[in-house]
Amino acid sequence: MPGLGITFGRGGATTFQQDLQHSDCILIQGSNMAECHPVGFQWVMEAKARGAKVIHVDPRYTRTSAVADVYAPIRVGTDIAFLGGLIHYVLEHERYFRDYVVQYTNAATLIREGFQDTEDLEGLFSGYQPKDNRYDIHTWQYQGAAGAIPAAGHKELTDEPGAGGGGHDHRVDVHDEHRDETLQHPRCVFQLLKRHFSRYTPKVVSQVCGVDEALFLQVAQTLCDNSNPERTSAFCYAVGWTQHSVGVQYIRTAAILQLLLGNIGRPGGGILALRGHASIQGSTDIPTLYNLLPGYLPMPHAHATTEGLEHYIRNNKSGSGWWSEFPKYAVSLLKAWFGDKATKDNDYLFHHLPRLTGNHSHMQTVADMADGKLQGYFVMGENPAVGSMNGALQRKGLRQLDWLVVRDFTLIETAEFWRTAPEVQSGQVRPEDIQTEVFFFPAAAHTEKDGTFTNTQRLLQWHHKAVEPAGDTRSELHFTYHLGRKLRELYADSTDPKDAPLLDLTWDYPTHGPYAEPSAEAVLKEINGYTVADGKPVDGFTALKDDGSTVCGCWIYSGCFKDGVNQTARRKPGQEQTWVAPEWGWAWPANRRILYNRASADANGKPWSERKRYVWWDAGEKKWTGEDVPDFIADRPPEYRPPEGATGLATIAGNDPFLLQADGKGWLFAPSGMMDGPLPTHYEPMESVVPNPLYAQQCSPTREEWKRKDNPYHRAWGDPRYPYLVTTYRLTEHHTAGGMSRWLSWLSELQPEMFCEISPELAREKGLNNGDWCTIATARGDLECRALVTERIRPLKVKGRRVHQIGLPYHWGVTGRVRGEGANELTAFVADQNVDIQESKAFTADLRVGRMRSGERAAAGAAPPALTVPEVPRDVTPHTDHTEAQEPEGKG
Repeated sequence: MPGLGITFGRGGATTFQQDLQHSDCILIQGSNMAECHPVGFQWVMEAKARGAKVIHVDPRYTRTSAVADVYAPIRVGTDIAFLGGLIHYVLEHERYFRDYVVQYTNAATLIREGFQDTEDLEGLFSGYQPKDNRYDIHTWQYQGAAGAIPAAGHKELTDEPGAGGGGHDHRVDVHDEHRDETLQHPRCVFQLLKRHFSRYTPKVVSQVCGVDEALFLQVAQTLCDNSNPERTSAFCYAVGWTQHSVGVQYIRTAAILQLLLGNIGRPGGGILALRGHASIQGSTDIPTLYNLLPGYLPMPHAHATTEGLEHYIRNNKSGSGWWSEFPKYAVSLLKAWFGDKATKDNDYLFHHLPRLTGNHSHMQTVADMADGKLQGYFVMGENPAVGSMNGALQRKGLRQLDWLVVRDFTLIETAEFWRTAPEVQSGQVRPEDIQTEVFFFPAAAHTEKDGTFTNTQRLLQWHHKAVEPAGDTRSELHFTYHLGRKLRELYADSTDPKDAPLLDLTWDYPTHGPYAEPSAEAVLKEINGYTVADGKPVDGFTALKDDGSTVCGCWIYSGCFKDGVNQTARRKPGQEQTWVAPEWGWAWPANRRILYNRASADANGKPWSERKRYVWWDAGEKKWTGEDVPDFIADRPPEYRPPEGATGLATIAGNDPFLLQADGKGWLFAPSGMMDGPLPTHYEPMESVVPNPLYAQQCSPTREEWKRKDNPYHRAWGDPRYPYLVTTYRLTEHHTAGGMSRWLSWLSELQPEMFCEISPELAREKGLNNGDWCTIATARGDLECRALVTERIRPLKVKGRRVHQIGLPYHWGVTGRVRGEGANELTAFVADQNVDIQESKAFTADLRVGRMRSGERAAAGAAPPALTVPEVPRDVTPHTDHTEAQEPEGKG
């Protein structure tokens, strides 16, 4: 989550769900929390019972909206405009928390003279390089700082100085002459922020988002009235914000807003990133991501193959702030993987790590697969034929493989792609022409294995095996461990250097039971870390060393097995401990529940108010104390200021609550780390119904496109073939791509059939009645579903025209007890360059009456209808006058 990581320093939720009960206002946007996170939503209802205001901003009126005090409808893909309008309101009406902003953010910091904003460049920032589809960030840097300021929360970036390239000792030393705490200097961050969001007025927000101006002002006033020293407001979001070509900037905008209001690090405040299921957070902490090592350490790059560990560390450590400790975490990880064979003399076998050669994200991998560049593919806990964008292109990739391994509970669509896919049923593809050999392994459910979940709030919770897995069913841990064991046996006598990494691994986990199940607790102990000399578990990451004397599989999880006790398995009842409940499970880092909680006290270490006291400085004991583990150096007094020439942890001042940031401040302005600009900017989705009302630049200038015949795009805006906006969502009764729910009779009975939500106005326009069959089509494919005619989704007025939106759940596929075609038959490969996530929450489509599905797919050779109007550009070019572009006639 670099939107949070870039702004605050860590890519995780800043607060925990139980703390929502202390909020005075909760703004839920990009989430239908009541239906998608119903257990956590109890804390929203608790806050409401205590008098909190609940605001819901969403394209659809849902069960979350039904209990909200304020519901604001919004056009999909325009959240930055809405949030930017809130920032404009806060700045224009001076509702920001001034002392917090001056002390704890980079608002007072001056930016280099060469910086130019989107106000100057038609929607672009200075440094844009259209040929390379990226920015040169030189002009974004702090005045007087040498080189680039390293970004704490996005260290996997391929070529960013301080995040995998550059080779400098990055120390941030912002002198007083480069700060203006009056916030008046025209190049201070605060003034740049005011200018950037100056055009995001309530009137403009209304015209862009389709929300009534008075309703928007009600949201703004409610949020501001509940954000001050005595009151705090929280934000909750989910994939309704992330799955966009500018999704990271959605989150950045909310983060900026929360910094201005002084809501970060304080009880009842913060930003809660609502994760999609039980351990999505865990799958980024100990990553399934191609460009990260455990604990958000960056993967080394192929361009540095001749360089060793020293170069890697020099590139990625920071000379100031907590990332100055980077060497300890890297060396301890290498010791965990390679054990006694990793020594100082051989660079701790750093050369064994794989190297990045480019973009190996999911979409690029599938595109390469479709082009015949991959031989084999493992699919574990995933159903890309249904759950991933452009399902037909996913299946085209699978058809080009030599072999495919699928591990799941049942024969999901990815395992059955060769015989049940829509393009097979339509006759476009013949099963006998598919040469892929499919291996299916039945997988154990979470009830059939030990392990941990890391949930929405960074909380590790141990789950105990309840029953033995049946038949040939095995856990992922069993599969991976024994696959590795057999491979090591196969290559045991090899002297080929390329096999050395496999043979040098520490692959000695104890096993138990008749099927030699590896011990999940032994893995957790290794993740926690221990001292090499005696095998004693370390207490936490502050005990790690860079001299090879400690082992640690993931530094941010260090402490989860403190004192040799599985801290994640603790279950002390809430009534027997404080409301923070520190003895239920274990949260990273260091069992802290609210991150950046130093900011809950003022610059002198006193709580901003007694009502919102959380962590404070105890002058008598000379240490930080409070309701939670202080997120600060425990004995560093508030008055401490770094001496001249200080490095490492000594650079963290007593009033720097964001201690992973190189300057200790929350970043309103991001001098590095963001691929698409230092400040969030409204761009339209890749496919829209209107031109960008704010800038000449239509779409994100750094978006990732896959321009292929098997991935066709619509006109940038106003495509007469596809005049309606579509958004996707999930239901309470089904789970993600349906592999865990469409085979269960009880859940299938509750939601038996694929449907689309449309407004009564659109239904009348198309001649549809509730329950009628209809067809939704894009250039990629089409699907049939039932029409659910409802006032929950309504047409909006955008720049004087009526815009219709269609809602689609995405859980269905062609296997299971209940069947239907998935929403991802319609979506395209297009991504946010920051994180390579798809844009499946906003695209255009056509709606047709009746069962008109062709079943043909562009990825299997079908051609979309011809475009009958001229194309319009998505990018600013020197010879393009966007004001002359005319909207084509057609319903929208």
